[in-house]
Amino acid sequence: MNNKGIGAIFCLIAAILISVYYLTAAIFMSNVTSWNAGLFAAGLEYEGPLLLMAATVALVVGILFLGYGVFQDIRERMNHK
Repeated sequence: MNNKGIGAIFCLIAAILISVYYLTAAIFMSNVTSWNAGLFAAGLEYEGPLLLMAATVALVVGILFLGYGVFQDIRERMNHK
């Protein structure tokens, strides 16, 4: 698998982790009778920072792999000319 494919997979992992972060907060808050931003923020705080940190790391790694893959393609095209 090339670097662009690996980068895309890491970006997908980051998107899934961010989705799970918000979904778990929504599931945690499902028994609340009324919703507001403060309660949802409390639900997000209850989750902790682990999912967001993992998503951030996966996104950075994915962007780096994507960038390196594009850089390799550009360098390869310049060498063939």
